[in-house]
Amino acid sequence: MNPLTKVKLINELNAREAELGVQEAVSWHAEYKDSAWVFVGGLPYELTEGDVICVFSQYGEVVNINLVRDKKTGKSKGFCFLCYEDQRSTILAVDNFNGIKIKGRTIRVDHVANYRPPKDSDDLDEVTKTLHAKGCGVKTPPHSSSDSLSEDDDVPAKKQKDKEKSRQEGQKQSSQSVKRAASAEEAHPRIKIKKEKEDPAYDRYASGSHQSWNGSERKHASRMQREEEEQRHQRQSERRGEKSSQEHRGQNSLREEREETGRKSERHSSRREESEGTRSRDQRESSTREPHSRHRERGSTRDSSHY
Repeated sequence: MNPLTKVKLINELNAREAELGVQEAVSWHAEYKDSAWVFVGGLPYELTEGDVICVFSQYGEVVNINLVRDKKTGKSKGFCFLCYEDQRSTILAVDNFNGIKIKGRTIRVDHVANYRPPKDSDDLDEVTKTLHAKGCGVKTPPHSSSDSLSEDDDVPAKKQKDKEKSRQEGQKQSSQSVKRAASAEEAHPRIKIKKEKEDPAYDRYASGSHQSWNGSERKHASRMQREEEEQRHQRQSERRGEKSSQEHRGQNSLREEREETGRKSERHSSRREESEGTRSRDQRESSTREPHSRHRERGSTRDSSHY
């Protein structure tokens, strides 16, 4: 199968599990829970072991790496096997690094169920042989409170000695501070102040003065209330006077308006009477003139006939 198709298939599986919300126990990663080895293919040929570790250490601490090289030339063949300290780092590496591009080449990252060590391992140490044979982080126990307690119990002796020294120094400093305080008290002795006895008569006097003071305050408050009431009455009387003056002014203005309207009506009626009198005079004069004119016309006709 083409390696690019394997990359696509792994990405499709991860996408489906993310959509469905599959749990870790049912996920396809659970088949490789006993192996902390990862296969990385499609690497650029110029990358070294250190370069690969720098890239893949983002999701966990890398313990072992086997970059396959050519026996004669020693050049990289473009794939390697990588071991994490924690097996859970392999899941993160497969999910996030599969299908990415490094220097223009898409890499393939997949789990390794049974890692086989290389055959040419005669020159290797026993430690590296065991690492190649068993792998790293095959069964990583979960972190619990008991582990943290056991780690605290295995504290080195040097740390315990340092703690004891720090405690002794703290005790010395506290004792020195106490001595300094005692010496300061001796240099500046405290002055004792006598307390005066309480006089019962003073309480009576204070209560009587308090009562008299309360009585004076009450009188003053009553005076203030009276003055305020008087001021209110004065304000109300002033407002009433203003209202009455305004009403009186309004009545006077109405009277003046009525008188002016009456005067205007009288003037208008007098003018009408004058105009009617002048008309009647004109009519009378016209009526008196008409018979005279007729008489004159008759006389002129007679004269004309006589001649």
